Amino acid sequence: MKKIAIVKLSALGDIVHAMVALQFIKARFPELQIDWLVESRFADVLHDNPDISNVLTVNLKAAKTHKRAIFHEIKAVRNYARENYDLVIDAQGLLKSAITARLLGKNVAGFDKNSSRETVASLFYSRKIACAYDKNTIDRNAAVLSEPLGFSISHDEILNKKSFLFFHAPTVDFSGFLRQDLKNIVLVIGSTWENRNYPALKFVEVARTLEQNCLVIWGNETERKTAENMATQSPFIRVLPALDLNDLKELLSQVDLVIGNDTGPTHIAWGLNTPSITLFGCTPISRVYQTEINKVLKSPSHVNPRKLNKLDDSIKEIQPIDIVEVASALLQL
Repeated sequence: MKKIAIVKLSALGDIVHAMVALQFIKARFPELQIDWLVESRFADVLHDNPDISNVLTVNLKAAKTHKRAIFHEIKAVRNYARENYDLVIDAQGLLKSAITARLLGKNVAGFDKNSSRETVASLFYSRKIACAYDKNTIDRNAAVLSEPLGFSISHDEILNKKSFLFFHAPTVDFSGFLRQDLKNIVLVIGSTWENRNYPALKFVEVARTLEQNCLVIWGNETERKTAENMATQSPFIRVLPALDLNDLKELLSQVDLVIGNDTGPTHIAWGLNTPSITLFGCTPISRVYQTEINKVLKSPSHVNPRKLNKLDDSIKEIQPIDIVEVASALLQL
């Protein structure tokens, strides 16, 4: 086998969780060409990784609103298919990713019908991998990306992973934001659902109690305004400018701790081997690995991984003092 393509289109955290497998694939098959097909808005998280030969992009999200755009995206995938991949692995398990993978090559592997988020996706695979849907997300990604290649990635290997996110020179100069006399903490305040977000006022309480250099990142205007309001309530909070994914990777590689919701930037910290605290309410903690430096705090609510309750706002029940206690231990304050 000389060439494979991985299809993992989105979202940011899911892509990061799948990327961990690359270093183990390359260790066993150093000459293997690995290409990765991804939604264009997430491509930068893959760039600069030495284990990826080519980052291939599509914009299927645009095709939702501009129906004719789907033909452009199909043409792009068929052009990529000229590489004649020996194997295509759909690590997503959705109908759209399965169809995309099948357009990319004839020999396609993916989750079986009992393991996929959308069971119909398995109809497009010639090799089907069984891995329970409620199993740890990172373990699932490792399984679907390694088993079609004839090996497995162990829990201990992932625990001892090398940092696998890379970057080039950032567009933002962080020297004016990072402190030498205080610990640098990034606060991740946003996510795709409002009920996944820890309350801003409680983040402020955490910053006030820790009395360290807390930097808030944001991804849209609503989050920016929230961040600016937070900064007015504590001298220990500063708002960062807009960051692209390359800037974000570089920043998170430099800080002492990341505290945030169950969302992409918090998971990037894990990929960089940066200490982190991930806050969970309506989503399952099985999405992450808990390590000596990567900790989790979960609200008391029960979560069904196959049917997330978007009305579950129990994340607000996590107490700031509990975050401060974990953070203080990680920062050795």
